[in-house]
Amino acid sequence: MDAITHSLSGLLSFAIYFAVSMALLIAFKFIYSLITPHDEWKLVKDEQNQAAAIGFVGAIIGFALAVASAASNSVSLVDFVIWGVVALIAQVFAFLLVRFMFMPRIVQRITDNEISAGIMLGGISVAVGLLNAACMTY
Repeated sequence: MDAITHSLSGLLSFAIYFAVSMALLIAFKFIYSLITPHDEWKLVKDEQNQAAAIGFVGAIIGFALAVASAASNSVSLVDFVIWGVVALIAQVFAFLLVRFMFMPRIVQRITDNEISAGIMLGGISVAVGLLNAACMTY
């Protein structure tokens, strides 16, 4: 019985970190959609645009990977939130990198539902999230 009680002693911390993680994820969805010139959510939801879905889910996964690392390595809730914001900035940077350095027509290509553009954007977003997560293992 002591083992169960001991295991459940961390339940409140889990609930708080999980709730903050979900809040960060929801905030990311809205902020990322505001920063990109195309409305991913509208493209996915209303137009069933596969390129937008692939690019957007890549950004969300990349962000979630970094947030997971921040949760695992943070020393406090405030530290966790700070590194969550850093993760958000890194994902926005990934989009800007693709847009201005590698694929200047990425916005139009996503809007036109070019799957290859969505795959590139999604893949780079996941890669940046992995690197971001690895760098948060201080």
